[in-house]
Amino acid sequence: MALNYDLVILGGGTGGYVTAIRAAQLGLKTAIVEKQMLGGTCLHKGCIPTKALLKSAAVYQQVKQAANFGVETSSPLFNIEQAMRRKDDVIGSLHQGVEHLVRSNKIDVYEGFGRILGPSIFSPIAGSISVEYEEEKENDILVSKNVIIATGSSPSVLPNMEIDHIHIVTSDDLVEMTELPKSIIIVGGGVIGLEWASFLHDVGVEVTILEAQDQILSAFDHDIVKQLKRILMKKGISILEEAKIDTSSIDKGSEIQVTYQQDNEIHNISAEKLLIAVGRHANTKKIGIENTDIQLDQRGFINVNEHFQTKESHIYAIGDVNGGHQLAHVATYEGKRAVDHIAGISGSQISEQEIPSCIYGNPEIAMIGLTEDQVKQKGYDYRVDKVSLQAIGKAHVNGHTEGFTKIIIDKKTNDILGIHMIGEHVTELIGQASIAKYFDGSALEISEVIYPHPSLSEIIGEAALAVEGRKIHG
Repeated sequence: MALNYDLVILGGGTGGYVTAIRAAQLGLKTAIVEKQMLGGTCLHKGCIPTKALLKSAAVYQQVKQAANFGVETSSPLFNIEQAMRRKDDVIGSLHQGVEHLVRSNKIDVYEGFGRILGPSIFSPIAGSISVEYEEEKENDILVSKNVIIATGSSPSVLPNMEIDHIHIVTSDDLVEMTELPKSIIIVGGGVIGLEWASFLHDVGVEVTILEAQDQILSAFDHDIVKQLKRILMKKGISILEEAKIDTSSIDKGSEIQVTYQQDNEIHNISAEKLLIAVGRHANTKKIGIENTDIQLDQRGFINVNEHFQTKESHIYAIGDVNGGHQLAHVATYEGKRAVDHIAGISGSQISEQEIPSCIYGNPEIAMIGLTEDQVKQKGYDYRVDKVSLQAIGKAHVNGHTEGFTKIIIDKKTNDILGIHMIGEHVTELIGQASIAKYFDGSALEISEVIYPHPSLSEIIGEAALAVEGRKIHG
């Protein structure tokens, strides 16, 4: 059956369903094609389940330290099965909310696999969508004026390595685990690897991180990473940088045996499980790209312009699939921008320096703007200063004073070039920095804001005062 739409969205993840809602608000007849469940990776395999588990780990650690706050308890035990049930409850509640939002905005949802067709009897141009179903049911053909590809990404694997989902696993496997391993090797020191390292260590698993590059979290500021490494290693997490794994050496016995090279020397290591966290690749296979003029880059991501249009101007690509920042909040922003472009609405454009990035481990990390190395490379004449959480009263009240906020400003304009934070709750505080960056705020303006006392937010004002040469605390 052929059905007509103004917009069809391939993928009902965070970017896809938010984009659909925006389109419906603008009066576009809209459909989503989703092969699994609305909410996508973020809701079911990524952002939400991992943060729910990290919260369980944080509560466990808080109870273990309760005596420091005058609360006496017996020795706490971490119950992974109950933590997983709570995680599932959180996902279920949010999934119901997403389904309600989609229904209330009168968006049609096709629960099947969408494939882009080339020019055919349905349309003289590429872009009609064939919806294929698992059960014996005739395909639906969606004839749409515009298409947005929001198919997301999947965990990447190393060459010549087989993921057996038992001993060698990805992050998708860990969100469904029913028991904790005694030990784990994490290959990859990026955001995903670090968040799992934090959770697993905090609930009693022995963790080793193998990172092939010379620094974990290569996209983050050097001072932040240095502090993070110090904290994690003090806790007992082993971090091995410039360590290249030999995939041919992996031996699966009672434990996983791994060989890696570091400093031109060969080393062996073993653990109960091996987590591969080496990034994510675009979900572009079998969706009909070959039936269009859409072009992929060398990594397999879809090339788009500033409006997120592909080489086929009526077909757009948003989120992880286009090779930009692999962040849910970026996907939703790009989707709304793409729909506005379809509707002929002009709006402000966010630069890469206005996109916040967060790591939700223990400790948390948050950043926006340029790192100090990037500032140097771009030739800015800049000033930089840091303020420790030791200077903030609320941090002492909370019992978490490890961490700091670093601010970098342009000497000529006083504009903020970057804000980098590490410590408790900084993933909540970075929103204030995002607003300041969006409105092109200066250090002077941030320093003049009145921050409630006592609050962790005071560290933003203190950092602004420090870089202005007017430090009061710290």
